[in-house]
Amino acid sequence: MGAYIIAEAGVNHNGNLALAKRLVDAAKESGADCVKFQTYKTESLISKFAEKAEYQKAATGSDESQLDMLRSLELPYGAFRELKHYCESVDIDFLSTPFDLGSVNFLAELGMKLWKIPSGELTNLPYLTKVARQRLPVIMSTGMSTLEEVTAAMKVLRDNESGSIALLHCTTEYPAPFGSVNLKAMLTLKDEFRVPVGYSDHTTGIAIPIAAVALGATFIEKHFTLDKKMSGPDHMASIEPRELKEMVESIRNVEAALGDGIKSPSLAELKNIPAARKSVVAARDIKKGETLTEGNLAVKRPGNGISPMRFHDVLGRKAKRDFSEDELIEL
Repeated sequence: MGAYIIAEAGVNHNGNLALAKRLVDAAKESGADCVKFQTYKTESLISKFAEKAEYQKAATGSDESQLDMLRSLELPYGAFRELKHYCESVDIDFLSTPFDLGSVNFLAELGMKLWKIPSGELTNLPYLTKVARQRLPVIMSTGMSTLEEVTAAMKVLRDNESGSIALLHCTTEYPAPFGSVNLKAMLTLKDEFRVPVGYSDHTTGIAIPIAAVALGATFIEKHFTLDKKMSGPDHMASIEPRELKEMVESIRNVEAALGDGIKSPSLAELKNIPAARKSVVAARDIKKGETLTEGNLAVKRPGNGISPMRFHDVLGRKAKRDFSEDELIEL
């Protein structure tokens, strides 16, 4: 089983259900396992005093508040019911991250079987408790957190009888500078908590998710959009469908290349052994009964004769017959 790849549509539908369905189609065509959205009621998520993040200001300006921005991106609950049915119709897993307690209740009623906790909710005790009490598998992003904060969140989930837990390493910046990724921290999470780990990526391009899989990530999450030039806070830090497809294909190629770890010739290379390796051959014409020496022997391709590793076994023997120059030696 390969890494579970989540195509993060997030709010890149810009509050438009038709656009959200096009994102579902693009995720399916890319080969992703799952398409994920974000479910929230704006007034339950954010106060009127909250400022935009710097990346949000860069993408959408600073004239409107974060409250107004998120309100414009909000989809009604009914839209998510329709999106879940649409995902089922095209055979891709549906997932949505709740950002408030009411949205947890709604998604539970919708029958969501896997829960994604975003980095921003890792320190939200009531939220963690409610998600854990669904007693279903949980994937939790750990952006902006210390190991101690992850430990505390894990305790809440376990104390409240959560289902299985996986942790995603993450850098919460859009886009995240490569030097801030610290991908090895994903392995620290695995060693510390003994749970499956993965990576939620906010860097530009697709190199880092592929590297994460090579390091052992079992989950990959990546923001995508139909067009980076669209208005909205997350489009600029997302990849487009062509890149998403390339990322999925590259991850599957890396997984195939990782193999089973046993050092032995692969089936693909066995046929090349005779052409690439060498054998003990006659350096010149040799007469029957002549002593085989370093002077009349050589090592050349092909490799379907006596191995050069047996060269010392050949020295001092008598030629069993006449050998012409370059002919494979036989004992």
